[in-house]
Amino acid sequence: MKKWTRWQDWVGVAAGIAAAVSTTWLDGTSTSMMLMVAFGLLMVITGVWSVMMPRLVSMEWALTIASALLFASPWMGSYSDSAGIAWMSWICGGVGVVAGLLALAPAMEMRHATGGSRMAH
Repeated sequence: MKKWTRWQDWVGVAAGIAAAVSTTWLDGTSTSMMLMVAFGLLMVITGVWSVMMPRLVSMEWALTIASALLFASPWMGSYSDSAGIAWMSWICGGVGVVAGLLALAPAMEMRHATGGSRMAH
């Protein structure tokens, strides 16, 4: 698989963007907004890094972890009772976790096929 082509990573990037941008139209606390923007941007960064370097398995784990943190953020930030923003966190975080986990196998296959090389061609 070439750089910039793994759909799973792009789904994670899109979910991160949706979480971060949704703070402009959803009502929430400063804590909820900060957590959604921080974890959403972290998803974007790790997802883009992953499509840039598709053999780097650790970035798939990073995307999955950032997404799990977004999913857990309504409880961490005490905004699970704010329906709109909590649901956005759960949906975007859940989509990111699934996308990150689905990208693990292709990343591992690429890594093994190239003898563990981290550099994409």
